[in-house]
Amino acid sequence: MKILTVVGARPQFIKAAAVSRAITQHSDITEVIVHTGQHFDEKMSDIFFREMAIPKPDYNLDINSLSHGAMTGRMLEGIEQILIMENPDYLLVYGDTNSTVAGALAASKLHIKVIHVEAGLRSFNMKMPEEVNRIITDRISDILFCPTEEAVKNLRNEGFENFSSQIVHSGDVMEDAALFYAQLLDNDDSFLQNMGVKSDEYALVTLHRQENTDSVDKLTTLVSTLNQIAKEKPIVLPLHPRTRKKLNQLNLELKVNTIEPVGYFDMIRLIRNSSFVMTDSGGLQKEAYFFNKFCITLREQTEWVELQKDGYNFVVGTSKEKCIDAVMQIEKREFERKSELYGGGHAAQFIVNYLKKKL
Repeated sequence: MKILTVVGARPQFIKAAAVSRAITQHSDITEVIVHTGQHFDEKMSDIFFREMAIPKPDYNLDINSLSHGAMTGRMLEGIEQILIMENPDYLLVYGDTNSTVAGALAASKLHIKVIHVEAGLRSFNMKMPEEVNRIITDRISDILFCPTEEAVKNLRNEGFENFSSQIVHSGDVMEDAALFYAQLLDNDDSFLQNMGVKSDEYALVTLHRQENTDSVDKLTTLVSTLNQIAKEKPIVLPLHPRTRKKLNQLNLELKVNTIEPVGYFDMIRLIRNSSFVMTDSGGLQKEAYFFNKFCITLREQTEWVELQKDGYNFVVGTSKEKCIDAVMQIEKREFERKSELYGGGHAAQFIVNYLKKKL
């Protein structure tokens, strides 16, 4: 069996690390990796391959810094050519990026079966490019590996049981990666010392989603909110290049501890040692849970509704009042895990075993 895997953004590298590690245990499966180049900053792409021992991409399309349409179109063209040359049995895509939908479209038009890992997620906000990408990808995929029961329900509610695709509850491969790589970390706290913070005394914040950074009102409010929280609680914020650019354009000053984007291992260190997490990322909401941290989500919706239902995730949008109230609630509570929501670290092997049955 030959699987062609398309990756392009940070969360996809993490997911690919888990599945690639499982694939290498089977000599009868060959994986060809295509890196679209969607994340072109060295700290946000190449470093993941080095740190996580993911095989170097067989192809790098180096497509980035374009509009959604131009980027997706260029990726579609490049992936199509590779698919014709490689003629894989399956194309495997992760998540909801432009790389995801471009890979799925290219394969489906060539009648190559599509595997979507992290299928069935919904924010129910069609203004999010990611929501459009995931819906299209789900509809043209042949095997839909869902990380949660909620994702399975979403697909069933949308009538996917009437389609030819297979809906499979696999668990979440991001938990596999997080638990595996966390074991490799030492207890060196010099990383925190260099930032002038102590373990369990700071909030980890990330801020990069377009719905926040491209809105002057939202970004201005978030900066004001973070600056106010930082007066009482130290904040560490690995600053995304796009966010830094927007802040400079608007002449907004973040009075928090901003650092350059970090690799995956350092991000795990930051999560594990934080008091809690604030983010507009999707993946970091789960990573906070993996390491028993509460999360405040700076969006109006979350795809990870089970975290919100069980009280681990506070979805506050860009409301300053809601955000500060959530911080106050978290500071008074202990994190108590009620149940295992994402498979316990066995999703990647489940996926590979399922595919082997197709041989």
